[in-house]
Amino acid sequence: MNERLRTAMLRHGVALEDLAEACGVEAKTVERWVNTGRVPHRRHRWAAAKLLTADETYLWPDVLKQSSTRKVEANRSELLEIYPDRASVPRELWLRLLSEAQERIDVLVFSGTFYAQTQPKVARMLAEAVERGVTVRLCFGDPTSQAVEIRDREERLGRTLAAKIRSSLTYYRELTDLDGCEVRLHGTTLYASLFRYDDEILVNPHAYGEPASANPTFHFRRLDGGTLADHYMASFDRVWAEAVPWSGTEI
Repeated sequence: MNERLRTAMLRHGVALEDLAEACGVEAKTVERWVNTGRVPHRRHRWAAAKLLTADETYLWPDVLKQSSTRKVEANRSELLEIYPDRASVPRELWLRLLSEAQERIDVLVFSGTFYAQTQPKVARMLAEAVERGVTVRLCFGDPTSQAVEIRDREERLGRTLAAKIRSSLTYYRELTDLDGCEVRLHGTTLYASLFRYDDEILVNPHAYGEPASANPTFHFRRLDGGTLADHYMASFDRVWAEAVPWSGTEI
C-alpha cells in the first residue's frame, strides 16, 4: 500500500473519485495506486501532486530510483534563487522566513551583526516563534576562539571581530531563558553562514579575504530526492554538536 498517498488524500479530504477526476482516470485506477503501490504515468503524478499540494517524489519515492536524471533535477529544483552578495537578499525575504517558520529556525554565523540590523525586533520575533512552537537554535562564534582570530586576520578586520560578536550577543540575552530556544558558541572554521527556516535555508558561503556580506547567497528549499538543502542542514548539526551553550551572562 502507498501510505504516503493514502495519508495525503485523507488529510486533504480527497476521495478516490476526486483524485480520479483530477487525473482523468477511473476510480479503480486510483485504487490500484493506493492499494498496490503502482506508480502512475508522469502526467497523472503531476495532477495528483498538484491536487494534494505535495511533491510527486514524496508521494512516489520510487520515481527517483528509476532515473539518475530525476535526482539531478531534484537538486536543481531545490535552488530557488542566487544573490550576488548577501546585501542583495531582500529584507522582505528575511522577515517572511522568520515570521512564517513553524517548526525550526537555525542560525550559524560568527557575529551575525547584520541579522539584527535587518530585523531590528529580531529578539521579539524569535520569542514569538518559540511561543508558536518553533525550536530556535542560534550559533555564534566564540570570541575567544582561534577560529575567530584567524578570520579576523584573513579579512583584515583589525582585531574587531571578537568585539562584534560580543556586541551581537547582547541582542539575544533575553532568549536564553526561553524553553525552545538555545544559544551556543562555536570555535569551528566557518565555511558558510547558514540560516534555516523549516525546509528553506539561506547559504552564504565565504571566500578567502572577503567579508561575508560581499559573498553570494543561495536560497534552497528542501525537496524529497534532493540533497543540497540536507547537505547544509547536516553541516549545521555537526557544528552545533561541538558548540558550547551560552547562558547569556558571560561575553
